[in-house]
Amino acid sequence: MLLYIRFNNFYSFAEQAELSFKVGKQAAPSLYDIHLKTAQDELRLNKVAAVLGANGSGKTQLLKVIPFISWFIVSSARTLSADDEIYFEAFTTKENQSSNFEVGFTLKNEQGIDEEFRYEVTMTSKVVQREALYQKTSRSFSYIFERTHQDELKNYKHRSFLAPALADDVNDNVSLLAYAFLLDNPIAVRIIQFFSQMTFNLHTAGRRESSDTDLYRMAELFSKRASLKQQAEQILCQFDTGISKINFAPVIMVDENKKQKEVLMPMGVHQHDGESLEFLFTDESNGTRSAFILLGMILPVLESGGMAIIDEIDNDLHPHLLPHLIDLFKFEHTNPHQAQLIFSCHTPEVLNILKKHQIYLVQKENQESEAWRLDEVVGVRADDNLYAKYMAGAFDAVPNV
Repeated sequence: MLLYIRFNNFYSFAEQAELSFKVGKQAAPSLYDIHLKTAQDELRLNKVAAVLGANGSGKTQLLKVIPFISWFIVSSARTLSADDEIYFEAFTTKENQSSNFEVGFTLKNEQGIDEEFRYEVTMTSKVVQREALYQKTSRSFSYIFERTHQDELKNYKHRSFLAPALADDVNDNVSLLAYAFLLDNPIAVRIIQFFSQMTFNLHTAGRRESSDTDLYRMAELFSKRASLKQQAEQILCQFDTGISKINFAPVIMVDENKKQKEVLMPMGVHQHDGESLEFLFTDESNGTRSAFILLGMILPVLESGGMAIIDEIDNDLHPHLLPHLIDLFKFEHTNPHQAQLIFSCHTPEVLNILKKHQIYLVQKENQESEAWRLDEVVGVRADDNLYAKYMAGAFDAVPNV
């Protein structure tokens, strides 16, 4: 489970910001609660968190930090050459300063007991200055490894991690965890498996726009996993798209190298006067295509566990459909492994669905973004009409029009 992530000097966030799934004991109970017992503590976490704010406030930049850290931990050793820059941007006026990231998460051990970990990394776009991994062993954390690189001086210490001779071989711009994974280090393998269970529609430039390629990719997924396809069909029928079934047909596409390739294209089956009519999904509405692609991202996470990070989840969707997507994370029969979801949207009605400890607001002033969770705002009560107060501007994070 992801517990929290803290960071600073990352895109439009100059000062420290935090996304936390931890919930205080006094917060109102919710069907989106996770009650997790670790080796040392009993934790209450959110399954779902929403991010709201005006256009250009920094919602995407806030969400982007999770995919970035996921990529850095999982793939940096495979994708970066020694001279490559790390794929992120510091705040405009702090480009020569370090950026700091801290992630708290839990992993199940071989006995099925959740253990708590903390990962820290300090970096510029060119070099990892400090990286450390800790495990909670009592009331405090003990280091698994610590690695520093300051002014050409390097230092490394560890407990049952990589031997110094191996750790010395890692490039200065990649994660030691990512490098240790390539060497089949068992701790690194567990952590990489956790971060590999994250799915998202963001990259370094922002939200990834849906395309025909996404339709092909989701068609390939659903064609191989009948149970997920059945769920997608049922949900799309509930969304009143007119679709009664989804089929797949081979089509020829031309890739970026101008080579032809056969792929599967989803076909929507519609009923009219007792007859079945099939349409390529390229002929379906933007909303139907968006819903299909979203389900292709969310349903595997719900089935196996993990986290979905979705920017502008309501893009092209009718506002009434958003509660149905969120509800998939609510109950055990649709979310047996307590998968988590964090998303941004422009649908303020989400304030009528979630509790104050499940809502983040983002605002930008002087080109600098800040984020806060609604339960951090003094005077906000559990029984307040959050939607009415937000629309009236009581919480800020609304367009100045």
